[in-house]
Amino acid sequence: MKLLRTILLITHIMVLFLLLGIFMNAYVPPKIFPWFNLLSLGFPVLMILYLFLSVFWVASWKKRAIVFILVGMIFLNPVKRWINYNSDPKENFDIKIVSLNVKAGSKGISHIEEYINSLDADIVLLQEYSRKEFQFEKLNNTKSDAINAIFTRYKIIDQKELIKSDFETNNAYASQTDIEIKGKTYRFINVYLQPFKFEKSMVRLNSSNEENEQKLKDVVKRLIPTFKKHQEQVKAVRKGIDSSPYPVILAGDLNSVPNSYEYYQLSEGLKDAFVEVGKGSATSFHDYKFPLRIDYIFASESIQPVSYKVDRSVGLSDHYPVIATFKIKN
Repeated sequence: MKLLRTILLITHIMVLFLLLGIFMNAYVPPKIFPWFNLLSLGFPVLMILYLFLSVFWVASWKKRAIVFILVGMIFLNPVKRWINYNSDPKENFDIKIVSLNVKAGSKGISHIEEYINSLDADIVLLQEYSRKEFQFEKLNNTKSDAINAIFTRYKIIDQKELIKSDFETNNAYASQTDIEIKGKTYRFINVYLQPFKFEKSMVRLNSSNEENEQKLKDVVKRLIPTFKKHQEQVKAVRKGIDSSPYPVILAGDLNSVPNSYEYYQLSEGLKDAFVEVGKGSATSFHDYKFPLRIDYIFASESIQPVSYKVDRSVGLSDHYPVIATFKIKN
């Protein structure tokens, strides 16, 4: 039993250091050391293991349980970026925003149109738009790329590309759209960072250890270069945020999980609407069994989140729609 506890203690310490390494994503870019960003993908598994071991020490009446529990408190905010609890909203909202990766309307354009119309949203941001002919009630389409589109019922002041797509080398896209709402201008940034382009067969493990090992190596070989592309793309999006004379709402498919380099860089100076008012799980990509939150809505301090919902009642693409409402501060 003593040997088992020693092994578990060493394991617990190792898990703790791996979790602490994830914090380095706020400071170390992927081009310098991409392995910290790789750790962010495993955060849910590492956190569950950390909690399980902490419970074991509590059940064993070991004083070290107190230490691990106190240290574990520093992971409260990182956990809230994945799973959170807030009470139901008690105030009215001024604007409703929907963000959805529609996967080129592969599951039916009419279904997407019907769903979006039922929401009565003010702003709709689509990713993997592919220039499909979507028609939404009360919403006008602005200038769009083959990747992204934004629809709004309000007046467009200006629009600019931040990342331009190139299907040979770059499938990412981002745009900024300045929109006048109730006499005040807001900047909406619609983001789709470089996808990893995984097929299910590439990540599905089988009975052969040798094949599984090769699959793992192939996955890592695809992840690392994409992380490095994200670094350049994040830099371009940050310019749109930092240069904005208006309050900013950033939404879209970041192809990155919470606590990643991308998350820390793009959320700087903005509020994560799910952390502020979300409830339950923020998982938004459902094509794999592993929990993945890669769709987000962030807002400037002057824009108060009222509600945030990942709508799992519909299967319009491999992403669930993200719906958030906000109150505009005077």
